[in-house]
Amino acid sequence: MTIIIQANTLTLQDVKEQFSLQKIDDEDFFPEWQYNLPQVTKAEKEWLDRVKADFLSLEEYPFHEEIVKLAVLSPLLSLAGFFRHPFHLDAEVIVEAEDEGKMVRGSIDVLILRQDFWVTLIEAKNQQFSLVKALPQALFYMLKNPHPEKPTFGLMTNGSHFTFIKLTRQDTPKYGLSEEFSLYRRGNELYRVLSILRRFADL
Repeated sequence: MTIIIQANTLTLQDVKEQFSLQKIDDEDFFPEWQYNLPQVTKAEKEWLDRVKADFLSLEEYPFHEEIVKLAVLSPLLSLAGFFRHPFHLDAEVIVEAEDEGKMVRGSIDVLILRQDFWVTLIEAKNQQFSLVKALPQALFYMLKNPHPEKPTFGLMTNGSHFTFIKLTRQDTPKYGLSEEFSLYRRGNELYRVLSILRRFADL
């Protein structure tokens, strides 16, 4: 009988062992979040300032991850151009992997595609969760991208914090992380988050 394992119960060690996955800390592995970033206009910055203020107001009360998507992700994806051609979005995309009588199953929160190619995968968690909890699940989904010849990019967020992931699968699977961006710092780090999303779109 096949044992069903939920993807959100995976540990980072589980994913590393199953897929021989290596973490790469070399800055040259993941330059896409650091260099040649598109500019954010003054009007867009004003809009993102409202998004930040709205989120910080909402967090005074407990809220579900769906609120994160509405309050923060929707404006970011719209400003990045992902709601328009040539991109389209899918949600709750089922991903499964079977190995030695065990089936790992989960669903991608938001998947941005260009035709059938994965552009960016987004894993959203409740605000009380650290992004560390989202990493094994996000990596598992990224490893199941049906186009291993291209890098896969991901974004983990709990609404207040954001970290980007890059995964490659040529030879040994490898991944790297961006620095963590936070709405609790001075200024508005959503400007940088938007620029990075646009960089992925340009790729």
